[in-house]
Amino acid sequence: MESFNVTRKEMASLLVALDGRSSRTPLQVLQESWRKTHRDFPETSRALPVLLSTELPPVMERVIRGGEVRGFSLQEIADLGKHIEYSHLSITAIQNWVKRDFKAYFDSPKMGRKYSLNQAALIYIIDDLKSNLDFVSIQKLFKIVFLEEGNEKDDLISPIDLYMTYSSMFEELDANNDQLMDTAGHVKENRNQDALTENAIRTVAERYAGLLPHISGKQKEAIQSILFIAAISIQTSYFHSLARRYLNAILFLET
Repeated sequence: MESFNVTRKEMASLLVALDGRSSRTPLQVLQESWRKTHRDFPETSRALPVLLSTELPPVMERVIRGGEVRGFSLQEIADLGKHIEYSHLSITAIQNWVKRDFKAYFDSPKMGRKYSLNQAALIYIIDDLKSNLDFVSIQKLFKIVFLEEGNEKDDLISPIDLYMTYSSMFEELDANNDQLMDTAGHVKENRNQDALTENAIRTVAERYAGLLPHISGKQKEAIQSILFIAAISIQTSYFHSLARRYLNAILFLET
């Protein structure tokens, strides 16, 4: 059975659409995502068998049927997260973050018994950042960006917008979609050209931070650094996923 995987930017776009801040409906976001990875099936008659064999979590089915989704259970957040490419979210990890490591940001669900769309985005951000940072470091970053713990209206930037911004950054830096950030200016004879990659990411981070409203000075510098770290974390997630695939393959074939 095929899995319906989405990029981080597509997941962020889905959250924005569910939040009512997009010109596209949530269904249109999912349709565009599916078509991008199934260009060989432009006709409905050819696409139908593939769609029928595609695994969809119940919450995504609800979106497709047009049901209103303003919040998620932790299980629904985990189910959606499993469809983000190169992500390995588990309900156990999420429960630990919500109840222990990042409890201050999840002191209570924001939508009745459901967690808000911003809280869902926060979980996906934690999953990305943990590729490079320990939880104490992530907590310190959150205290800079999310000024008052658990109070979304006082954040420098909402979790959804932060997720959208750095995932858009990564896709721009990976223009040819080979899962590796593009870097220009390499000279074959020169060694230690790592500064090229750093400068490329920093330049894009500065530009994206400059587009955010009501942020200036030290706040802007802080956002730039967080965008820089988050974009690198997406890249790291790809390599972690690749390493796990090879490990699983060799362990499976071991006799």
